[in-house]
Amino acid sequence: MTEGANAESASDGLFSFLSRRRFLKMSLVAGGAILGVGGGGLLALRGRAPEIEGLRVLDAHEYQTLQSLVAVMLPETKTIPIDAASMDLPRAFDAFVADEPEQNVKDLQKALVLIEFGPLVFDKKLTTFSRLDVAERTSHWNDWAVSDTLLRRQVSIAMRKFFNLVYFDHEEVWPHIGYPGPSMKRLGGHQP
Repeated sequence: MTEGANAESASDGLFSFLSRRRFLKMSLVAGGAILGVGGGGLLALRGRAPEIEGLRVLDAHEYQTLQSLVAVMLPETKTIPIDAASMDLPRAFDAFVADEPEQNVKDLQKALVLIEFGPLVFDKKLTTFSRLDVAERTSHWNDWAVSDTLLRRQVSIAMRKFFNLVYFDHEEVWPHIGYPGPSMKRLGGHQP
């Protein structure tokens, strides 16, 4: 297999739509909004994030953004009375990203910055995603799914796909969705 073919196959997958060209375009839009606040203002706007031990790629702010995202995408409901935050799903994201090519990691981190500063960039609110109350955060995130901006819709779809995959892979969720578990396990067979 040639080096070019390796590069193509490495970029295929759940987050393959995150191209440098799309991020450059969104960075220009985001940059204008962020420049209005200034570098020091951004730090104050973002605040501090508690340190998280054992992360391979994500920093504390990126972890916080993902935890805030999980809270609005997978809320505890009567149907599934499970607190998704207790599942530590951002750590699963960190483990997934750690095995991605370096450029994909950088692009995913840019997507997380765009999500975190989305209220400032897209809604002209002087706050970040993680600092919005749950209702505002939910509304803001739902707007990503129906945005006129292709990149926002793609980020929304990719994040929803990934977190649904890891969420519904937890055994404690299965009884609430009527899934009896893997058939080999039910039949008493050994799984590879």
